[in-house]
Amino acid sequence: RPADFAFYAKRAMRILAEEAIAELPSKTSIIQTPCGPCQGTRIETDNLCAVSIVRSGDALLESVRECIPGVAVGKILIQRNEESKEKEAQFYYSKMPPGVENMNILLCDPMLATGGSAKAAVKVLAEKHGVQTDRILFANMITCPEGLQAMAQAYPEIKIIAACVDEKLNEDKYIVPGLGDYGDRFFNTV
Repeated sequence: RPADFAFYAKRAMRILAEEAIAELPSKTSIIQTPCGPCQGTRIETDNLCAVSIVRSGDALLESVRECIPGVAVGKILIQRNEESKEKEAQFYYSKMPPGVENMNILLCDPMLATGGSAKAAVKVLAEKHGVQTDRILFANMITCPEGLQAMAQAYPEIKIIAACVDEKLNEDKYIVPGLGDYGDRFFNTV
């Protein structure tokens, strides 16, 4: 049922968002508790931009925004060419907040299959918006060895936080066993 998928996906994405946020740069700081000071860690979220790869990335982006309501948001529209055997990524649009070139980036896309969309998004961030790729953290729900390898070869400096690594890609470039099109299932447009 679509409602069940959305319910459990939201729960899992919230956990993933929290784990990804925990990987952002942080500083040791003294925190005043009711019983006295203690040493703690403060995650640096003031200089963060959460970027979604539209449309399925918007679902994960909302989980990030639940954790950090005031986070700056960027959007990149990249779609796989479903008519092609290689399913190459096609860039259409991007919109980023001012100063994004100086921000840490939390890139959101629930699926990392071939790596085509993720690599295209990183290229847009770096070449069009001046973001340093070593400031990008990529969060996704489900990936596969082929997608991880493609990203590691193209951008070894980017840390990937994934909830699940599935077995492989099939001949149609879909994650197996996977779950189909995440965006279609989450937004009930199957």
